[in-house]
Amino acid sequence: MQNLPINRKPTYSIEAVDNALLLLQLLRDGGSLRLKDAARELGVAPSTAHRLLAMLVYRGFAVQDESRRYVPGPAMGAGPAGVPWSRLLRDLARPHMELLCSRVNETVNLMIRVGTKVRFLDTVESTNVLRVGDRQGTVLPANKASGGKAMLAELEPAMIEQLFRSHNAEIGGDSIPDAEYAALLRELETIRGNGFAANFEGTEEGISALGVALHNRKGEVVGALSVATPVARFRRLFESGLVGVLLEARRQLEIDIAANPATPD
Repeated sequence: MQNLPINRKPTYSIEAVDNALLLLQLLRDGGSLRLKDAARELGVAPSTAHRLLAMLVYRGFAVQDESRRYVPGPAMGAGPAGVPWSRLLRDLARPHMELLCSRVNETVNLMIRVGTKVRFLDTVESTNVLRVGDRQGTVLPANKASGGKAMLAELEPAMIEQLFRSHNAEIGGDSIPDAEYAALLRELETIRGNGFAANFEGTEEGISALGVALHNRKGEVVGALSVATPVARFRRLFESGLVGVLLEARRQLEIDIAANPATPD
């Protein structure tokens, strides 16, 4: 099987190290983690997960709060996602992602926006020999990823300017040049009209993607779904009705988001 990941998994990867790094991603993107959830995510015994988490605590990457949940520690370079229910969003989205993947046989991603970046919360991989690999934990510029652009398109113009053209954007290294900013604004206008966003090798050579924003019961953006494919298959996939299938997956998932009593308003 041949994947097309942004960061290809080394053939010499050490399982314990890989598990520890995955725990760091889960803490960063979820904001908190219970021991039983850590064990389930890694597919290991609770005792093994406890040893890994204990090492993260020892090195300052995690701390335990008063409820015994693990939360990001002072040594964590990237703060938590700021979406306290991201774990619930993953759980709600997973069956819809699996169904969407089975329908198009391409890799499906769930992401959220954190400032000028998107964080991939989950991936369901295609079964194709040549496919886009697992993006879980990956952080990309929101103005390059299809799901990121779909979410940006629903922001007010003043917020877009604050993200990419303000003094804070310059300090944070997120400012983009005049010509690129003007092109982004035109693209976001097109996305608003179409209802979906595309990424044609904008984040990685050889990969294209289609993304849509996800909303809560109030119509507020809470994340995005995307379908990623090798660029050679994109046109055929698009012409065979990808947009309609993706929008239907979004519609069904938003019904579940709105109906779940634990979903914040």
